[in-house]
Parts: sequence; C-alpha cells; structure tokens
Amino acid sequence: MEFIYTESELNSIAKQIIKSASSKMLAFYAPMGAGKTTLIKALIKELGSSDNVSSPTFGLVNEYALESGELLGYHFDFYRLNSEEEAMDMGLDDYLASKGWIFMEWPEKIPNLIPNDVQNIKIEIIDERTRKLTLS
Repeated sequence: MEFIYTESELNSIAKQIIKSASSKMLAFYAPMGAGKTTLIKALIKELGSSDNVSSPTFGLVNEYALESGELLGYHFDFYRLNSEEEAMDMGLDDYLASKGWIFMEWPEKIPNLIPNDVQNIKIEIIDERTRKLTLS
C-alpha cells in the first residue's frame, strides 16, 4: 500500500496506517529529515495519547500513555546504537513483548532483532513538502 502526502495530510495518513497495519510493531525506514518522528507523533495522537512526542535520540526510548494512564506504547530511535548488543542491553526483548504499540526509527541498525511480524514503513522524500510512504 502506498500513499503520497504532505504534512497537512498527516492525520489522515495516520488513520489509514492504523487501520491497515498488520502489526502493532512499526519499523520506519527513511533518510534523515524525512519525517519519521513527525509521522509517529501523528500516530500517537490518533491512538489517543496527548503526551508530548519527541525523538528519543539520546534516551533511545520514550514511553507513551493513553489519557487513562494505560500504556500506549514505546518509541525507539536506534540511530546512535553501535551494535545490536546495545539494544539487547537496554532490554529490547522486554519492550517488544509488551502489549503496546512499538514505533522504531532506524531499525536497520538492529536487523537481526526485528521481529518477523513487524509492519515495515518506508518513507521517501519526493520534494521539500511531499513524501511517499509504503507499507509492506
């Protein structure tokens, strides 16, 4: 499934991803500046959280909750990892075993640790304002 969109259409794109996703584990493949975090922010909002969403670049993982306080899920940014062992040391297995949504930026840094049932999302930059998203 493919979508061509601009930032003004993110809420609609988020709804379609949630409706179409084959898994609650989403792996985002995209170059720097393509809008991974911006899209994840729209997804988290659409799923019912009002938490402040930011890239967990330095902390590696952010946790988000629903208005009720119930866990919504976890947002990872693996960009700064130097090895898959670092992901294991942070307890990645435990996070992946949770019932919550999993949002992974830079999953290519940990290829052997990505579950088979993950929903891959590829974002390509078409121009300054337009992106192409592919769910596979």
